[in-house]
Amino acid sequence: MMQIQSLSFPHCTQTSANLSAFPHGFTYFSSQNRTSTLLGNQYSPSCSFNSLKRVSRIQFRSRKRGGLVRVRCGMVEDESVDDGFYIRRCVELARRAIGFTSPNPLVGCVIVKDGKIVGEGFHPKAGQPHAEFFESNELPIWNPRRDELRAKSLDKVFALRDAGNSAENATAYVSLEPCNHYGRTPPCTEALIKAKVKKVVVGMVDPNPIVASKGVARLQDAGIVVTVGVEEELCKRLNETWIHQMLTGKPFVTLRYSLSVNGHFLDQLGEGVTEAGGYYSKLLQEYDAIILSGSLSEKFSSPTSQEPGANQPLRIVVANNPGQFPSLTTEASKTIVFADKEIAAEADLARKEIEAVVLDRINLTPILEHCRCQGLCSILLDMRGSIRDLEELVRETIEQNVLQKIVVEVLPYWDESDGAESLVVLNGLVKILELKNLRSEISNRSLVVEGYLQNR
Repeated sequence: MMQIQSLSFPHCTQTSANLSAFPHGFTYFSSQNRTSTLLGNQYSPSCSFNSLKRVSRIQFRSRKRGGLVRVRCGMVEDESVDDGFYIRRCVELARRAIGFTSPNPLVGCVIVKDGKIVGEGFHPKAGQPHAEFFESNELPIWNPRRDELRAKSLDKVFALRDAGNSAENATAYVSLEPCNHYGRTPPCTEALIKAKVKKVVVGMVDPNPIVASKGVARLQDAGIVVTVGVEEELCKRLNETWIHQMLTGKPFVTLRYSLSVNGHFLDQLGEGVTEAGGYYSKLLQEYDAIILSGSLSEKFSSPTSQEPGANQPLRIVVANNPGQFPSLTTEASKTIVFADKEIAAEADLARKEIEAVVLDRINLTPILEHCRCQGLCSILLDMRGSIRDLEELVRETIEQNVLQKIVVEVLPYWDESDGAESLVVLNGLVKILELKNLRSEISNRSLVVEGYLQNR
């Protein structure tokens, strides 16, 4: 019999001088014995930047009664407004398009002249204008659900065009090296050259062999001063899945699971994490596909991101018995079932018009290959439902060195059940898996820890 005791995590303070450096764009501030307050770039008071030596400073004052945190935005002299400041702004802009650019990267651009931002942009969707063109203040007009721009915004969709003559002799900040080739859109380098910018600051060089430093070389040949590698690690983290796919030709695979505080696997998610702003809702928005146990549909509805306008991931269902098929009443086109021949025949998938891949034996390779052929850069292997359905896939991700990242949610419960599940199939592994770049956050009442596997 399962016995679960509820616990509470003590309030912790996590601070950083750089708000933009956090993966989800927020920092936690808490006053003693009070509920934590979330403060992020997208929620902070708007400020204008009138000088390279002037920057918005957010001041926090804690009131003795109620433990509330006041936020005040003001203009103060600060030497910290350097190239890194504007590249961090590029990253912040780029994140607005999370879930929509794949198989393209997330890219943000800021144009600065005489200490003033005269143009901002981000790449909104594959096939649409790149960050150097798309104007960030068009975001309230752009609706990703409709996948179009309203007619009234068409005269101002290009950031460089909006800057007009102000772009001449200005500095352009871009989180990723501008492209120098014709694809579905024209080269960004030619637009920058035509606009007569004086300098371009690049966060990271594009690993795409079609681009790789050719964009930088083209700008330099045109007499433009180019600086490369500003806030490089932050820019790499922004596009970690795309970079991995570009360098290896394989999707970026992340394993997610839940634990009790005494280390037992839990087939549940924490309170509030599936709601808008919760870590799980944001995780679904970030990944192109999610692998699920077929048993999950027996207990829960298919997971969906609750972020505004979120583009839902492809659901890949691993079925181990004929009854393990998801409800396809909504978004059936975004679900695919992997099953062996016996299960597929017994379930009569063809008659039910369920898209399926039938295998002699369910294994990881055909799943990854299917995702690669679909142009998917990132896959979330979610250990919900029956662990037994997915543990062989977990073993294969480790043995084949395709697992890149692990996300663990620790729920505030002590699980005293006798039959607690564990990944028994992994007990035979000789490898000790070491994680690097560990980061943690509190999502409602859960502690979420993520880290990357060391190169093996």
